[in-house]
Amino acid sequence: MLDPSVATQRIAVALVVTAVLGYVSYALDTASLPGMLTGILLALLTIVLGGYGWFAMLVTFFGLGGLSSKYRYEEKLSGDRRGERRGQRQRERPRELDRGARRGSGDRREPSHIAVDPVLFLYAFAGAVAAAMTDTFSSEFGGLYDNPRLITTFRRVEPGTDGAVTWQGVAAGLVGAGIIAGIASVLLAPVGTVGAVAVVVCGLVGMTVDSLLGATVEGTVVGNQGVNMLATLTAAITGAVLALGGGLV
Repeated sequence: MLDPSVATQRIAVALVVTAVLGYVSYALDTASLPGMLTGILLALLTIVLGGYGWFAMLVTFFGLGGLSSKYRYEEKLSGDRRGERRGQRQRERPRELDRGARRGSGDRREPSHIAVDPVLFLYAFAGAVAAAMTDTFSSEFGGLYDNPRLITTFRRVEPGTDGAVTWQGVAAGLVGAGIIAGIASVLLAPVGTVGAVAVVVCGLVGMTVDSLLGATVEGTVVGNQGVNMLATLTAAITGAVLALGGGLV
């Protein structure tokens, strides 16, 4: 009933591209072996069931996210800014994105085999990727600056504190969300200017939820992976709600 009707050529392209990119990410030490295999599987499913536009968003996150974790890495370590921890978060983060990688419309509008408009899943996916990119950029770049403030009280805390934010990190996160939104608006027909704004909003929502959970329940109720999953899931739901409420479907 959910036959994706995917051409053999797309499957072949997906296998080659994901295998090559997975090996490159492992060789450059931007992903562990489990992270590489998980990324390959997720990227394969994204190309086959979503389309090249979906894959472009995902691979942009993988690439830029990995590079951002390497940026001034020694300074992050020497400054006790959770450099090693953020690097591990980045390598493991592909696991959380499958929350947004559901069946959808891809690059074209097609009849749905289910009772939900597939464009909702497109915005859910884009929102989840935007949230992951936003959180990564805000952590990797914002963590390089002093005088962070706890998001719940706005009091100054030590760099590396869970839930701490800087305005530079927020700005970097906004840039990350804008990159994903721009790709979506250019490569995916259902996403226009309004849709791109919705994707940026999803990224900011995910980043905010991640910080709030980090400041309140991380380490006691849920771990880092749980926080990541909840933040991207919230962004995915936000994307679907904005698409539905904003008449984008």
